[in-house]
Amino acid sequence: MRAWRTTGTAGELRQFEVPTPVPAADEVLVRVEVCGICRTDLHVIDHEIPVHRATVTPGHQAIGTVTGVGDLVTSLVPGDRVGVAWLRRTCGQCAFCRRGAENLCPNSEYTGWDADGGFAEYLVAPAAYVYPIAADADALETAPLLCAGIIGYRALRRAQLPPGGTLGIYGFGSSAHVTAQLAMAAGNRVFALTRGVANRELATRLGLDFVGEEEEDPPEPLDSAIVFAPAGGLVPVALQATASGGTVVLAGIEMSDLPPLVYADSLFRERDLRTVTANTREDGQRFLALARNLRLRPTVTAVPFDGLADAIDDIRRGRASGSLVLRVAA
Repeated sequence: MRAWRTTGTAGELRQFEVPTPVPAADEVLVRVEVCGICRTDLHVIDHEIPVHRATVTPGHQAIGTVTGVGDLVTSLVPGDRVGVAWLRRTCGQCAFCRRGAENLCPNSEYTGWDADGGFAEYLVAPAAYVYPIAADADALETAPLLCAGIIGYRALRRAQLPPGGTLGIYGFGSSAHVTAQLAMAAGNRVFALTRGVANRELATRLGLDFVGEEEEDPPEPLDSAIVFAPAGGLVPVALQATASGGTVVLAGIEMSDLPPLVYADSLFRERDLRTVTANTREDGQRFLALARNLRLRPTVTAVPFDGLADAIDDIRRGRASGSLVLRVAA
């Protein structure tokens, strides 16, 4: 089968012919239709997060069809349509897993980082960690929901945005533009503060209440803010733009170093600073059901299989807008 893989050299991604994987006893074999392209894939390729495998197939927003099952799998059968997301496996026994915080499991594994992911014609995944996908769901529009959407949903929950409140979003990429739609559907006002003409144009088309540069002062204090951009310098900017008692959430897996925070300007008056670490399967189940009910539709650009390296470079250089999705099946 065809698969894109890292090579052990930072920034390098190459296409290979490799054997089709065989599912373990608790796994399913999935023929991939499409796979969303995430900034986390760039972090894996560029070694901006620790290398877990020197040679790995990235991709963790895959939609496909089950074509084989392991001996212990009873929940899925060949022909089922599924989504394969970032969280791949947890231990199920640690204190975090037992209290429902499996995203913090110290033994957790991740698709496209610890195990081969969806930038290939086939992948294997534990049956207990895939999501059922409706047969009539549009694959291109659904794929970004598996990470960009789920992480945005968790970030929005942790932002403690009051009903009818004002949310500031710093950075307006794949996850941010889905999260903005989710917040607006709940009756909140949303301000986008972001670099890049294409990102600002997308925010304007989606009908946000204010669109400005990433370090610009919003027109009024924010009740909550989510920093999606991996730029530590935006953290004090977001905190200072947030009203007393507000919350700022950092939603990325990687971020440049934060500058020193001035307590009186940034954190005093009961401002909260929180982070997001991966997600739980419950997050995914709740969000995907909500997204289907609300008919959330990411703005998607389809990428041909042979064009993946160029698409990754577009993300690297800030040229991408909305969500990029790799077409895998012919």
